[in-house]
Amino acid sequence: MESNFTIAAYVFLFPAVLLSLISLLKEKAVMHRLSIIAQGLSFFSLTLALTLRGISAGRMPFATLYEFTLLFAWGIMLVFFLSRVKLKSALLTSLVSLLSVVIISFSGTVSADVKPLMSALQSVWLQFHVVTAILAYGAFGVSFCLAGAFFIKERAENGLGKTLPSPEKIDSLMHWSVSIGFPFMTLAIITGAVWAEEVWGSWWSWDPKETWALITWIIYAGYLHSRKTRGWRGRKAALMAVAGFLAVLFTLFGVTFLLPGAHSYA
Repeated sequence: MESNFTIAAYVFLFPAVLLSLISLLKEKAVMHRLSIIAQGLSFFSLTLALTLRGISAGRMPFATLYEFTLLFAWGIMLVFFLSRVKLKSALLTSLVSLLSVVIISFSGTVSADVKPLMSALQSVWLQFHVVTAILAYGAFGVSFCLAGAFFIKERAENGLGKTLPSPEKIDSLMHWSVSIGFPFMTLAIITGAVWAEEVWGSWWSWDPKETWALITWIIYAGYLHSRKTRGWRGRKAALMAVAGFLAVLFTLFGVTFLLPGAHSYA
C-alpha cells in the first residue's frame, strides 16, 4: 500500500504541472484550481505513504536517503500550501510541482528497502533534528521557486509572467519563506549538535554534512543580514536564495555520495 500511495503522489504531480501551465497560457482560472487539487492529492498521498512506512517500520520514516528524500518533497509541498495564503500563482504552482517531481524522481534511484534504525539514530534529539530540518528545507525550496518566479517576472511582464504579482511582492514572499526556514535551520543545527554529543561525545566534529549544513546556514544568514543592513532586494536577494538552495541540495545529496562521513546513512 505504501508504494501505491508513493506512486500516486508522483503521478498526481504531472497533471498539477500540466494544468497550471495551461492556466498560464490560456488564462483559465478553473485550470489553476484543478492543478491545486492535483497538488493537494499528491501531498495527501505522500503523507499517507510516509505514515504507512513509519507504521510498518515501527519508527519515524527518516532512516534512509529514500525516506528523507520523500520527506524533503513533503516539506516543500507543505510550505507551498502555507504560502498560498499570501500568493496564489499558477506559475508558482507549476514551479513547485516541477521541483517536487524532480525530488521524488530521485528517490526512485536509491534503495527503498525498509531498514532497522541504527543505534546512532535512536534518539529523541534526532527526531527534533529531522523535523526542523524538513521544515527548513521545505521553506528554502519554496524560496528557490519564488526566486525562479522573480527572474521570469523580471524578464517577461507578459506570457508566463503575466499572472504573477509585482517583483516587489514576489521578493517580499521570498523573504517570508527564508524567514520561516532560517529559525528551523538554526534549530536543526542545534538539535543535531546535541544529538552528536549524546551519540559520539562531541558537539561538533566538522563532518562533511555538518560543515555543509553550516555553510547553508551562513548563506541564508547572509541573505537576511544583507536585506536588513544593505537593503538587498530583488535580483541580488533572488541569487542568494538560489545559492542557498544549491547548498541545501549539496548538503542532502552531494555530501552523501561525494563526501561520505558519519552522516552518510542519511
